[in-house]
Amino acid sequence: MIKITADLRETVIAIAREAGAAIMDVYAGGFDVTHKDDASPLTAADLAAHRVIVEGLERLTPDLPVLSEESADVPWETRRHWASYWLVDPLDGTREFVKRNGEFTVNIALIHLGAPAMGVVQAPVGGEVWHAVRGELAYRRDGQRDSRCARARRRPRRCAWPPAARTATHAPSRYSTGWVRSRRSRSVPR
Repeated sequence: MIKITADLRETVIAIAREAGAAIMDVYAGGFDVTHKDDASPLTAADLAAHRVIVEGLERLTPDLPVLSEESADVPWETRRHWASYWLVDPLDGTREFVKRNGEFTVNIALIHLGAPAMGVVQAPVGGEVWHAVRGELAYRRDGQRDSRCARARRRPRRCAWPPAARTATHAPSRYSTGWVRSRRSRSVPR
């Protein structure tokens, strides 16, 4: 796995911001909308951001493949052997981009052994950046200042509901087991 350093993180943030600037250049003017095979929209902004990100990541980590929504399909037989790779959505929310409502982002993630190791999300309209590394804190950056978003925590391996609540009634855990039994006895004939 690639070592995730502060320099790596800052470079990926800079790439995301550069892609956001390319998107905003298209956003400021007129643009045509075409459609991909799955009928989802595609604009010049998608392609411009794709080029910026792929070129930047290939310069940064030439040994890691980049899987982007806008790139040619890479067969599963090839991808399944990738231990680490970049997963990119250069313009997440193309429909919102077309509507000009400002609710779209640039998404870049480093995937290692099938799980995200680092992620950067950039909102081109507001300029905010959210970034995190697995097992560390997540941050929101406005301008050059980071503020902590959340603490890293492990996912529970089991369902958080107590066994009594895992019935057809789906009672929340704040209710007692007796409530679940009395509820079940009223709704299910014996």
